[in-house]
Amino acid sequence: MELQLSEQPLQAPPGTVPDLKSMTLEELTAALREMGEPAFRGKQVFAWLHRGVRSFEEMTDLAKPLRARLGERWRLEPPVAARRQVSRLDGTIKYLWELSDGSCIESVLMSYRHGNTICISSQVGCRMGCAFCASTIGGKVRDLRPSEMLDQVIFSQLDSGREISNIVLMGIGEPMDNLDNVLRFLELVNHPMGLNIGMRHVSLSTCGIVPGIRRLADLGLQLTLSVSLHAPDSGTRSALMPVNRAYDVEELFEACHAYFRKTGRRISFEYAMVDGVNDADWQADLIVKKLRGMPGHVNLIPLNNVRESPLKPSRRTAAFQRRLESQGVAATVRRSLGGDIDASCGQLRRKAMEKKEGEL
Repeated sequence: MELQLSEQPLQAPPGTVPDLKSMTLEELTAALREMGEPAFRGKQVFAWLHRGVRSFEEMTDLAKPLRARLGERWRLEPPVAARRQVSRLDGTIKYLWELSDGSCIESVLMSYRHGNTICISSQVGCRMGCAFCASTIGGKVRDLRPSEMLDQVIFSQLDSGREISNIVLMGIGEPMDNLDNVLRFLELVNHPMGLNIGMRHVSLSTCGIVPGIRRLADLGLQLTLSVSLHAPDSGTRSALMPVNRAYDVEELFEACHAYFRKTGRRISFEYAMVDGVNDADWQADLIVKKLRGMPGHVNLIPLNNVRESPLKPSRRTAAFQRRLESQGVAATVRRSLGGDIDASCGQLRRKAMEKKEGEL
């Protein structure tokens, strides 16, 4: 059964044409039928797009006149790998993709025993302002189109030769701040004629956009919701994450409990360990209290050093983990991958931005 999430047909800005690769199969088929083509042409074009063709000329089972007409009406805008770094430690690949408008985003391809996971971006930049994150420096530029999220998966797979089985929406940007496009991306990447990556192999991260969490709960998707918590108390969390001033941590936990009741899906809570800020025993105890009645997993993240931030990695990560586990909360320390290649989110894009600024 095909997943259908799109509530509205794809709309293009005035004076432009819709993005062909962001279309669902049904929309693509309808567009081709308007051109006088039979319905099966939609399936052919859809399949070619999801194989990663860079031009209509590569669609070799279409007649040349049709390829020419497609090229007159639409443009294919595949990303360019502006930079590609491969870790000598674990084979992690960090991509800096340049998009058609010159903007840059990042993807990270990681290999585990259970398969290959790609962490993709959902926006160019980010407006959430989290104190410890390099992605938010410079703010948000724009949302990514569904096709631009899809292309990160397709072209990373083609470039690396590694079949991607898992997707994490945890790169540059806040997915809930671009939720309509993210849902359409999920519909596309899940399609059996496309990459056919199931919802249980997708993790969607949010800094705590409560309306988005509630909307996801209503959809009942079988993906993994990952909440960037980083502090269980309002004072600390507001200092680290401005979003807490809009959606307080108490409201966030309430939405998480409601999400679990509706979906039955365990939530993963991301927790960057910051020295002397959020690593006290009382904060671990408060996490335990807030999760009571809901099976949650706490993923402790060794903080990355961001040059522009005064925050430093905690020296109490192991003790914090033991305190959580001693009270029945599942807690792990995230395995660090790609430490020699700027693999943490936003670092490579930031260097590229600084280089461009230096050239002006």
